[in-house]
Amino acid sequence: MIVRLLPVAGGRLIAALTAVNVLLGLLPVGFVLATSVMIGRVPAAVVGGVGSPAWHSLVTAFVLAAAAFLTQQVLSPVQGALGVAVKRRVDGELRDQTVSLAMKTTSIGPMEDQTTLDALSEATRQFDSDHHTPGMACAGILALIARYLRLLGFAVIVGVVASWPAAVALAAATLIFRYGNRGGLRKYSVAWRTVTSERRRMEYLRDLAIGGGAAKETRVFGITPWLTERYSEAYLGMIGPVTRMRRRIYLRPYLAYTSIGFVISAFVATSIARSAADGLISLTGLALGLQSVTGAILLGEYYAEADVPTQYGMQAVTALAEVRERIAAVHETDRSTGRPVTPELPHDSLRFEDISFSYPGSGQRVLDGLTLELPGGLSTAIVGVNGAGKTTLVKLLTRLYEPTAGRIIADGQDIATLDVAAWRRQVSVIFQDFVRYEFSAADNIALGAAHAPRDVGAIEHAATQADILAAFDHLPDGLDTPLARAYRGGIDLSGGQWQRIAIARSLYALHAGAKVLVLDEPTAALDVRAEVAFFDQFVELTRGVTSLLISHRFSSVRRADRIVVIDGGRVVERGSHDELMAANGHYARLFRLQAERFAAGLDAEGNKADRATADELAEEVAS
Repeated sequence: MIVRLLPVAGGRLIAALTAVNVLLGLLPVGFVLATSVMIGRVPAAVVGGVGSPAWHSLVTAFVLAAAAFLTQQVLSPVQGALGVAVKRRVDGELRDQTVSLAMKTTSIGPMEDQTTLDALSEATRQFDSDHHTPGMACAGILALIARYLRLLGFAVIVGVVASWPAAVALAAATLIFRYGNRGGLRKYSVAWRTVTSERRRMEYLRDLAIGGGAAKETRVFGITPWLTERYSEAYLGMIGPVTRMRRRIYLRPYLAYTSIGFVISAFVATSIARSAADGLISLTGLALGLQSVTGAILLGEYYAEADVPTQYGMQAVTALAEVRERIAAVHETDRSTGRPVTPELPHDSLRFEDISFSYPGSGQRVLDGLTLELPGGLSTAIVGVNGAGKTTLVKLLTRLYEPTAGRIIADGQDIATLDVAAWRRQVSVIFQDFVRYEFSAADNIALGAAHAPRDVGAIEHAATQADILAAFDHLPDGLDTPLARAYRGGIDLSGGQWQRIAIARSLYALHAGAKVLVLDEPTAALDVRAEVAFFDQFVELTRGVTSLLISHRFSSVRRADRIVVIDGGRVVERGSHDELMAANGHYARLFRLQAERFAAGLDAEGNKADRATADELAEEVAS
């Protein structure tokens, strides 16, 4: 699998690194030959003295040995530099593939699937650490050329000097020794795959402990000792099984393979020594044989620069292939045929037809035969208790999930047949758990229509509509101020201010051409007065836009054109606020209950500033 990645690095680079590794495989063999010849000629050079032919032959052998040694020292950094170049090219390509795969699916199902997340974690872990990556594995696999070429050279030397059976035995001993080491490394590395979930939990707890996101609560709540204990438990839960596997993998098997390799190599070395003692092998032959045996058996070890990155790099590639397969399986069920989306879609209506939906891995239906129509250009509010399926409707509308049954129709067209990216540009959404990007305020707003050319005037207008522009007027960089204190000149926003940034983001998308506005609990972080003020402006802000307002606060949606009540995954009531109150059904009961609790809460707090709101709700309750 790693070999298939080599072309990514480029033919010339691979050829250059291969040539260097061939030389690094041959040069040690040449060094052994030269030094052995030099040792064999020492007696004659001593007898002949300086200037004799034997002396000159000795010097020549020394020069050749020195040249082989120095050339190795020069080529080793070259091998490292070329290996880094291979690593960067291959890893760069695979990083792009990983990001592309993670963002490829129409739905977010794979990003919530345990098995896919484990495989993705394994694939990206090495990239994040920049250690033992697939690119390093590619360089490592080429480095093995030098190792095996060197082994072949040493075996040939033993075959010529001693016997070919001895050469075969030496090569077998080296490969047995190597199998014990390399095989153990392979099994040990696979052991880490079995604890991927535990490692992800440990990393999450570590980030909680040292990151800024939870810093306030960990200190105020005094949970540092608790968090430390949980981190230790998670670490031990991860490292314990790996340690036990390591003992089982390495101890007895390693001793067995090492013993076999040692016995065979010792036998070959002893036979060479006996042949030399019997006068069958010269001093040069003895040096050649013993150096070759020693050099060959050392090649049986696993090497940090080749075997370790190769093994772990292969695991990353295997995990990436697993992610690709799982995402491909999702795409096989993707019904999108990529039909173009007209700019005015939807103009007349959006219709949910007999929609049923269950989240993957769950047999419980969140929506069960729901039918709902959103008239074009009007505001529709969806209310219901938590867990009624309100947010799930948004996920289906934006095609983050596909319905288990039924379909969503926009002006007569099934949205599942439309180009996904183009359809999503027609829908502007504030999610309940919207993302707080650590970018500038302007960037946060402009991300509502990242596909469109940046319009500074529209950004400022959206910020004004969301009543957040004034918060930046006094700052030197205005809306270009980073929204995080971790950056120079950055600031932190309150929860309500972040909510207004998200609202501005959705309004900016409308300016860029979106036709549907979806607000999922848009005022959850606003105070009561701000919430009332927002909904007072809501109708004006969304005039002519097909809007969907989702809330569990019944008092917030009274001004919507239509109100729909969802319960048990179905539409149970629909109509205007007055009509639903007159019907005295589910909506009226919950509205009165919330209004009474709200008024009681104000009385308890003595908050006069919100008395007008309480009085207004009291009138609704009385009516």
